[in-house]
Amino acid sequence: MSIKTFGVIGAGQMGNGIAQVAATAGLDVIMNDIAEEFVERGINNINKILSRNVEKEKITSEEKNAIRNRIKTSTELNDMAEADFVVEAATEKEEIKFQLFKDLDQICGPTAILATNTSSIPIGRIAAQTDRPDKIIGMHFMNPVPVMALVEMIRGLATSDDTFQATWDLAVKFGKTPAQAADYPGFIANRVLMPMINEAIFCLYQGVGSREDIDTVMQLGMNHPMGPLALADLIGLDTCLAIMETIYDGFKDSKYRPCPLLRKYVEAGWLGRKTKRGFYEYD
Repeated sequence: MSIKTFGVIGAGQMGNGIAQVAATAGLDVIMNDIAEEFVERGINNINKILSRNVEKEKITSEEKNAIRNRIKTSTELNDMAEADFVVEAATEKEEIKFQLFKDLDQICGPTAILATNTSSIPIGRIAAQTDRPDKIIGMHFMNPVPVMALVEMIRGLATSDDTFQATWDLAVKFGKTPAQAADYPGFIANRVLMPMINEAIFCLYQGVGSREDIDTVMQLGMNHPMGPLALADLIGLDTCLAIMETIYDGFKDSKYRPCPLLRKYVEAGWLGRKTKRGFYEYD
């Protein structure tokens, strides 16, 4: 399958990173969000990263301009009619993703592949919202997208071999290393990561250790580059809660129940770095 125009739904932290790697790989990109301010913020972030790469002599100014010029912004979902392949990177809420896939199914051409960057929602449930379940697949990038090598590939029950292979090849074209996961809540990455973060939050909640001590133990004792509480702040505590709830709902196993402290912080609007307050405070 020839993929020349690549659509991204969502210009936030994940979406603009996906748009950047696609444009760097030579594809024409349409980056869409619901408001102009969101796409402008996404483009500004891409420009900042590309400028930093020029300063570090990783790319030239000419390469930076070429990458930037391959990205077109959009606030109209109908613009995705031009795309051969679309990745949805919207908020981790089922109702939002379900509606987007219903709409994209009507807007995009019959051969277009529709992928989701969901962190935990089963692909089969998303595919069921469309009349093209064979062309629906999970393409879960890691954060920050331009830096992290992994792309988790999840096929639903109906995902065709052609769709899977085209998506796998695209990940390789982006310079990523794909790994296949079965379609269960949380897949591999978050099935392992989120319970660890959740247990770290329980340690804080129960007074087992301070936030600094918990993160220090995991960094120095387990050789993690970042402690689990600091990582939760980077991911976003609302996203962590949404993922834990999806996994818990999917398995009904008490070991996946979200920590009450996590829920309390989210309800208070302490979502991590993006609100300048989570388990840590940020200037």
